Amino acid sequence: MRFLIIGGSDAGISAALRAREIAPGIEVTVVLADAFPNFSICGLPFFLSGETPDWRTLAHRTEFEGIELMMNCAARTISFEDRSVEIAVQDGRKTLRYDRLLIATGAHPAMPQISGLNLEGVYPLHTMENSFRIQEHLNRGVRSAVLVGAGYIGLEMADALVHRGMIVTLVGRSEAVLSTVDADFGRIVEKELGRRGVAIQSGTEVTAIEKAGALLRVRGASGFSAEAEIVIVAPGVSPNTQLVANSGLELGEKGAIRVNRRMETSQPNVYAAGDCVETWHRILERNTYLPLGTTSHKQGRVAGENAVGGDRQFEGVLGTQVVKVFDLAIGRTGLRETEAQDAGFSPITASTGSFDHKAYYPGAQEILTKVTGDRNTGRLLGAQMIGHWQASVAKRLDVFATALFNRMAVDDLNDVDLSYTPPLGSPWDVVQLAAQKWTTRQSSPVSVY
Repeated sequence: MRFLIIGGSDAGISAALRAREIAPGIEVTVVLADAFPNFSICGLPFFLSGETPDWRTLAHRTEFEGIELMMNCAARTISFEDRSVEIAVQDGRKTLRYDRLLIATGAHPAMPQISGLNLEGVYPLHTMENSFRIQEHLNRGVRSAVLVGAGYIGLEMADALVHRGMIVTLVGRSEAVLSTVDADFGRIVEKELGRRGVAIQSGTEVTAIEKAGALLRVRGASGFSAEAEIVIVAPGVSPNTQLVANSGLELGEKGAIRVNRRMETSQPNVYAAGDCVETWHRILERNTYLPLGTTSHKQGRVAGENAVGGDRQFEGVLGTQVVKVFDLAIGRTGLRETEAQDAGFSPITASTGSFDHKAYYPGAQEILTKVTGDRNTGRLLGAQMIGHWQASVAKRLDVFATALFNRMAVDDLNDVDLSYTPPLGSPWDVVQLAAQKWTTRQSSPVSVY
């Protein structure tokens, strides 16, 4: 049996490895448009900061026994009827046959409608090639940058460029940076950025980039203007589905490939996984588009197992995310209150601040936590956390994610047997103190206006 995979990033390589684990005798071929299989795109800001000086270390894994890699070969057309894929190779075109096919083409940047994006010194950041071009420009000794986009990549790049000693301006459209968390948490992040010298311009739509002598000028709404030697655009992403746009394959939300929970598409023997597909949301109980590296790995593993005769379901996502910005770690899982309300729940949210370990042991840091749950059922719906990056914010967020995965009530968290020692925690952990604050709020009388 030949298992053909289009795409060699998280989903594609995870599928290839899982298929070989289960069925070592099958023929696995991975076609990828670049020369960077299995590289961590999430690590690019740390390569550009100099904290990860060798880009080669971003590879998750470099040896693939029994897996044929066809690099720098772009898939052009798919014939589902003939079970074949035509690819562009160095000396022309080649047709590959398959018994099972996985489409794992990922996402591409959803570039904003801004004039001047093609100017010298203006770069998107999404691929390894992008990072090499940016690194080459930075190595010319530039000292100033404007970052367009205040999401995860924009924030990590602000950190990275300050680490290099640069003057940084960060421009974003949302009310506060990091629109995936509530605005008050975003404003805490803005204070940390400001403390490190980053100029923040939130709530601003960039409209143009233009030459200004030896510099670049970024213009935006309400008269905003900033000049720098380099401009890096860090937008969101869209599913990369041009390959199948007119193939008859069913597409769904935002043009992503529609799959079931076995990662099967509308065509027989054809699977899809990663940032090019819809994603089953465990709380909403429907498909959505939520591209994340962790999700791509899981979906690829499911697809690879099922392609060789397995029977596994993708169990869904919660939208668990975390980012480090200088000394802060900020994360979320599940639904925010507005999202829960839109989904038909009756949400209430409680906020609390607690030390990450016993205050009498040196170095205690406060973690701010928001817990959202359903007032009527007590079910946990989501959590947001922010605190010092060494205060185990991410792992505590994972406790909430585990509870959400198992559809626990908020109050159930108080019964979980969590670890404790004074240098690392408290008898009631931050997670449990936040849960107790929520249950107190739930039992409070509803205000009537």
